[in-house]
Amino acid sequence: MAAFVTLSSPKSSILEKPSSFRDQGTNFLGGQLKGHSLELKPARVKSSRGIVTSLVVASAATGDTAVSSKNGRFYFNITGFPFPLGPFLSRRTIRTEPVKGSIWLFEQEQALGFSSVSTNIRMTVIKLKSGGLWVHAPVAPTEECIQLVKELGAPVEYIVLPTFAYEHKIFVGPFSRKFPKAQIWVAPRQWSWPLNLPLEFFGIFRAKTLKNEDSSTPWADEIEQKVLSSPEVGIGPYVEVAFYHRRTRTLLVTDAVIFVPRKPPECISKESLLASAKNGLAVKILSKGKEVPQEPVVDNQINRQKGWERMVLQILFLGPSNLLEPKASFSQMSQKLIVSPIVKTLVFSKVPEKVRDWIDSIARDWRFKRIIPAHFAAPVTAGRSDFLAAFAFLDDLLGERYVSRPSLSLLFTSLLGKAASYFPPDDMKTLSSLDQFLVSVGAVKKTVSGRKR
Repeated sequence: MAAFVTLSSPKSSILEKPSSFRDQGTNFLGGQLKGHSLELKPARVKSSRGIVTSLVVASAATGDTAVSSKNGRFYFNITGFPFPLGPFLSRRTIRTEPVKGSIWLFEQEQALGFSSVSTNIRMTVIKLKSGGLWVHAPVAPTEECIQLVKELGAPVEYIVLPTFAYEHKIFVGPFSRKFPKAQIWVAPRQWSWPLNLPLEFFGIFRAKTLKNEDSSTPWADEIEQKVLSSPEVGIGPYVEVAFYHRRTRTLLVTDAVIFVPRKPPECISKESLLASAKNGLAVKILSKGKEVPQEPVVDNQINRQKGWERMVLQILFLGPSNLLEPKASFSQMSQKLIVSPIVKTLVFSKVPEKVRDWIDSIARDWRFKRIIPAHFAAPVTAGRSDFLAAFAFLDDLLGERYVSRPSLSLLFTSLLGKAASYFPPDDMKTLSSLDQFLVSVGAVKKTVSGRKR
């Protein structure tokens, strides 16, 4: 299994010879690399921007292999900004089949740097009428993951990157190399920060651009698409492409909405859950001044659940009010379709008109009965009223309701929206302070209040 980092340059003689690093018994970033040789190899690929030299970090088994390599879960990644995305060495893949013979979900754990915070990341695969596979938001192409895809018995025809977000972009290049005949399609206006790097840097070559309501895509008679592209958020545009699979009436989104499940996803390891259940520094800081007991964490369902609840609150709020006793806040945020507080505060509240036009267009044109986001629970049994209710906060920002909404569902949507848009005020304090700071330094726009005319 290999991870790729590419450096773009007109001419390069770097890494003319492979370099190897071998340690017969080293614990590296929480994983065992015994019997593995890490080899740096140059790979020169010609593109429209010149010669791109790829730094390939490959794992070659020698002698005794690590456990993660035996079950095909080895994947080496230490990249990410401002924190690298874990797990760094091993990623388990869970495959489910929500719509028999048509849609498959592939989930892996994704961790934030060296913290004890993890969630799941999801790839969705749809079988087309041609018999080929359409892949949405690829995950890490471990041997296990690729084998699970190949077991579907159909060729991968299209690989789709529906967002600009690094956590999804990072896997497109490595995944596409496993299926070199597949076409790559990406969301428009790709960018990265703090350096705005070309797609070739991420190992993505010959990609085609997704366009709003494009009827010329090879899958247009089966899967429709709508693009949200806003260049006005701050340091870069927020871009997300929603898709609608007509035959199964399924809406696919990336980060637009989420549904936090009561129990942790199967792909998140018990080790991660128990690490989050420990009363570490974050719990001491976010304990509302209460005394934090120091006691060993026993492996049981209570502690695993506590670990999951703490993970969720940190993912949603960054600094929730009470990590010591997370249950009350967790119960208010789980088991309902919502817009993540971070996305709502730092993105959607800055450009409510564009978001409103996008979600109203989705609700008007697509009669979906289930939603598959890229994180947390899926599939979510939800229709247009549930989807609109998750965005009810836009009404307060815009100061008026759109008359284009279905009149019979207006009252129901309003009632649902009050519940979906309510976030505990104490938990929102850190996020609100961060928003104010980012506005003060010009990193994001001010929150809009009142509709522009």
